[in-house]
Amino acid sequence: METVRVHLGERSYDIAVDWVDPAGVGGFARDRCTGRLALIVTDHHVAGHAAKVADSLTAAGFRVESHTLAPGEEQKSLRTAEQLYGRLADLRADRHTVVVAVGGGVIGDVAGFVAATFARGVPLLMVPTTLLAMVDSSVGGKVAVNHPKAKNLIGAFHQPIGVWIDTATLQTLPEREYRSGLAEVVKYGVILDPALFRYMESESKAIARRNVDAVRRLIVRSCQLKAEIVQQDERETTGRRAILNFGHTFAHAFETVAGYGTWRHGEAVAAGMICASRLAERLNFCHEPDVTDRLRRLLRSLGLPTEPLRWNVAELLSVMRNDKKALAGRLRFVVPRRLGLVEVVPDVSEEVVAHVLQEVMTSGEANPR
Repeated sequence: METVRVHLGERSYDIAVDWVDPAGVGGFARDRCTGRLALIVTDHHVAGHAAKVADSLTAAGFRVESHTLAPGEEQKSLRTAEQLYGRLADLRADRHTVVVAVGGGVIGDVAGFVAATFARGVPLLMVPTTLLAMVDSSVGGKVAVNHPKAKNLIGAFHQPIGVWIDTATLQTLPEREYRSGLAEVVKYGVILDPALFRYMESESKAIARRNVDAVRRLIVRSCQLKAEIVQQDERETTGRRAILNFGHTFAHAFETVAGYGTWRHGEAVAAGMICASRLAERLNFCHEPDVTDRLRRLLRSLGLPTEPLRWNVAELLSVMRNDKKALAGRLRFVVPRRLGLVEVVPDVSEEVVAHVLQEVMTSGEANPR
């Protein structure tokens, strides 16, 4: 097991990346939680893994209850949150009850949102089962549900008591879900770590076929990079954490206009990163002329989309104005200066953004699925 520490004072916690003792999650939770009741929130796709987590928690002395949701982005809603509030109330949960999120990003977000808001906050243990959740959404304390106006519009910051990553779960992850997670790893390479980006370029075939050593390396390094940023700017007050949104303003618009669940989050991020990189070129902001081309080649080699579908540009811009990263409706984007260095550009003209969208949409390049 390898451990990454997120240093946040009294809210500090460990990310355990485990490939030897998957049953160790119970002891990991017991060391970090004084309560006796645990509510596992999961979905039907990972019910078998959730049952093993339940057995481990029971062996560690917890009284375990489970709430299983249907899979899909539509579960990230206030309606689902209300169901979970009712379940916790029926169980007579208190502020020592731990909510255990076993699943991908959707489960982590909605279970985390409930943990942040029930009884003004209860402990949260993240047990991510998808690559995307392991390298991104389970770390950092951002939890949210969607609103018809925008993705993740209603949310909170609520750090977990720990993150338990069992890498063995990736061996049964559907191919599309696995590729989706790789987009977030590519993002870390662009915004922070050129060496990681070069590693992915050189080892793209091994990564695509889920070589165990390669995947573990990606997970550990991604968690280290995410932890560094969260430690510097936990609640996005200094602007440093905003660089994690590279590609995401475009991506969230794609997800919203297409309908939640049409594209996986990582697929939208992949196309969004290409748009953001082209925007940097359009603004004469990027100092390395081959960034977009290298990014496109890497994403293609990993089976990810390199441009959005031909959605209505006016609708995409409308969603972007409502994005939580916008300021009074003025668009802000994270764009690269070079590999390993990105900056936030405020108040970008909608005309320029529309031009970039039209250009990328009509580039004629195939979108892998």
